Amino acid sequence: MTIPNGLCLLRIGATPLLGYLILVGNYEASFGLFAAAGVTDMLDGYIARKFPSQQSVIGSFLDPMADKFLIATLFITLTIAELLPVPLTTLIVARDVCLVTAGFYIRYQSLPSPRTLSRYFDVTLPTAKLSPTFISKVNTAIQFSLVAFTLAAPVFGYVDHPYMKLLWYLTAVTTVSSGVSYMFSKNTYKFLKSRSPKNV
Repeated sequence: MTIPNGLCLLRIGATPLLGYLILVGNYEASFGLFAAAGVTDMLDGYIARKFPSQQSVIGSFLDPMADKFLIATLFITLTIAELLPVPLTTLIVARDVCLVTAGFYIRYQSLPSPRTLSRYFDVTLPTAKLSPTFISKVNTAIQFSLVAFTLAAPVFGYVDHPYMKLLWYLTAVTTVSSGVSYMFSKNTYKFLKSRSPKNV
């Protein structure tokens, strides 16, 4: 357990509460909680880069998973609240489901024999490392910007502003582009050296 991984788990734990606050229409509290989640996201990345001892292979999976869980929850609940369009949310969730499925497949392929269920979910047995593409990082930043502006819209009174719709289209374009980049980039993941299990 490293500090960045602890912050990721904290962000994951706060995500259902954030979704609930949106569904009940408490946008002030949800915006504040989202801002706190954003701070933990920046903080865990800074700590991992600044202190090599805090880096972990597990973190390379956990951090993007936490982001995707947060983004998916925000987009779905904001769509239910009729603040985001259904097609955009469907596109984003579909892309993330594909990426998560690919992550599980990579885990299976990189796991040395015997491929048991307990070893598959053993977080102390890292077998692959993920590296996001540049356009994926841009897309994540734009998605976070969109949900931040959307959460703030009811609070500051600019729901349905034309600039918000422009941000919808920009998010859609970068979402598709990032999905394509993962399909064709050869550096998004790498298998680690296999380690023989101690008890087989």
